[in-house]
Amino acid sequence: MDPDYDLFLAIVAAGSIAAAARGGTLSSASLSKRLAGLERRLGVRLLHRTTRRMVLTPAGESLYRDLLAISAALREAEARITGAQDLPTGPLRITAPTSFGRLHLAPALAQFLALHPGVALELDLSDDFVDLLTSRYDVALRITARVEGALVAHRLAANRRVLCAAPAYLARRGAPARLGDLARHDLLAAEGQMPWPLDGPDGPTSYAGVSAVRTNSSEVVREMALGGRGIALRSLWDSAPALASGALVRVLPDWEGSRGAAVLLVHPPSPRVPAVVRALIAHMQGVFASGTPWDRLSE
Repeated sequence: MDPDYDLFLAIVAAGSIAAAARGGTLSSASLSKRLAGLERRLGVRLLHRTTRRMVLTPAGESLYRDLLAISAALREAEARITGAQDLPTGPLRITAPTSFGRLHLAPALAQFLALHPGVALELDLSDDFVDLLTSRYDVALRITARVEGALVAHRLAANRRVLCAAPAYLARRGAPARLGDLARHDLLAAEGQMPWPLDGPDGPTSYAGVSAVRTNSSEVVREMALGGRGIALRSLWDSAPALASGALVRVLPDWEGSRGAAVLLVHPPSPRVPAVVRALIAHMQGVFASGTPWDRLSE
């Protein structure tokens, strides 16, 4: 592939020209000149750059996606020639929700890297939605009942969610006896989590409350619930330790979050899924094959 394209990929991956220069053999000035020459040759601006940040232009985003695909195809071709196509090596870029990634994915990935030292892992944790078809990630961890578009999903575990609150809150406000009682209580949810999809004695329903605290962080919701601020709908992978210790207690135990949601690994469709992605899927399914730590705590 054209060396200037390789430099362009390196700059985008590093996040800035200065960072790419620190990781390579060329100076920032040399990289800037090469990038400017590439832009002149193509007749388009690829990057908007200031002293503080660098942002891909629409043309730059398009070129970046195409070059990533070409680079992956070249690596696959080399691997087939050398017989190494089934070895889990090379870059692996994963995006995952913040709390689950920190609590459960990162420890499992530490084991994965010990088994496959040739993997160059990049793990980004964010509660924002990431479109895998237009991003540079290889795999995303999703906690959902539905997978968008043509993505291929691999189930890791169920995702049970329960209504819970701190004993101090219930001592102060009383425990709801029926679903309609929630209207008289303080509820806690991050942006986009309301209305709550629930399953119970009357079948599936949707409870459209209003959160007492506005936040984009699911971790903030958990801490507010622990602090006695209100009732929350929490996944067992997040709340099981607090429920086991008594720091949180269940309310309305006949009701749970919609049972269709699951913890999934998803990736774009491909005629040949890279060996490193296949190895990751097998490893993560093996981690949860005999049950999850949060299910064991809840039992």
